Amino acid sequence: MTYVIGSACVDVVEKSCLEDCPVDCMYEGDRKLYINPDECVDCGACKLQCEVDAIYWEGDLPEDQKQHLADDAAFFSQILSGRQAPLGNPGGASALGRIGVDTPLVAAMPRAGG
Repeated sequence: MTYVIGSACVDVVEKSCLEDCPVDCMYEGDRKLYINPDECVDCGACKLQCEVDAIYWEGDLPEDQKQHLADDAAFFSQILSGRQAPLGNPGGASALGRIGVDTPLVAAMPRAGG
């Protein structure tokens, strides 16, 4: 099981959750953060710190957020726009910094305020 970041993070990217992640498994796309399901240790520290209530335990995902389970995983397993290879499991977000691209699901979402 893993934690998942839902649509409330899109265009907000509120980063209070990053500081308490003990394994640095939350990566920054362009419009939202993504949790690497292979690196997440299921501790829940991120959920407790998220100020926009965008983080869910996989088993508690509301029906309207379930697409984000596969989408978070796709961020790491598929080739994203402008990248030559999938991100995979880099072993921590801090060393990579902002990735700056999103999955097709997030990229297709209407921008906040417009």
